[in-house]
Amino acid sequence: MFSVASADGRLTISPQTNLMVGDERWSAVAGGCPDPYPWLVETFAPQAFLEGSGSFVLDDAAGAELPPAREDPTRLRADYLPEQVTRAPDRRGWFTAVDGRGRVRWTIKEWPDPAFAGWHLLVLAHEQTPLAYLSFLQREHIPYLVAGRGRVDLELALGKMADLLGVSTVVSTAGGRLNGALIRAGLLDEVVIELFPAVIGGTATPSLFSAPDLEPGQWPTRLSLLRCD
Repeated sequence: MFSVASADGRLTISPQTNLMVGDERWSAVAGGCPDPYPWLVETFAPQAFLEGSGSFVLDDAAGAELPPAREDPTRLRADYLPEQVTRAPDRRGWFTAVDGRGRVRWTIKEWPDPAFAGWHLLVLAHEQTPLAYLSFLQREHIPYLVAGRGRVDLELALGKMADLLGVSTVVSTAGGRLNGALIRAGLLDEVVIELFPAVIGGTATPSLFSAPDLEPGQWPTRLSLLRCD
């Protein structure tokens, strides 16, 4: 997992700020941090990056209405891995998004940075993801994996990525809710945090790990320091 955060662990400037479209306040306090993705690729050699839908749309944002699905529901709820995408000769990796609610209306399918040519969108869904959304993904030839009922089963999804797509290393650059789910599921092997010298505060501003509270007898996730620069 990799995140850039304030000294108090905030991942954005306020609850309803999407950094994908930029914010001058965040840029001012975070400073001129270099693009971390080339370093992440060089350091960890991942075959996939992982994001949550909240990185692309705000919680109260409603996507454009989709036409009803006309395909067989059983077929829609099965993994969709079109060969023209998965077996493309230039396929290098996946930028993967967890979107079980079908919130994102994708306009970009390939990583737009020329340095990441051959990295394609992959969506993680579940058995109750809206059929209209799964139909939309198939019309757009966007691969997806179905894992879990009611919510994406992250362990199952990562297992499918390994078995079906040969993905052995995934780097999460997601927000606090997905990172919180990953750590509660015991799916994070390494945590890399780049802190900048500012305090943002707030009671609802997203933080590094928005996980369910620990139950009685449930232990925190222990970490061992590997490096501090």
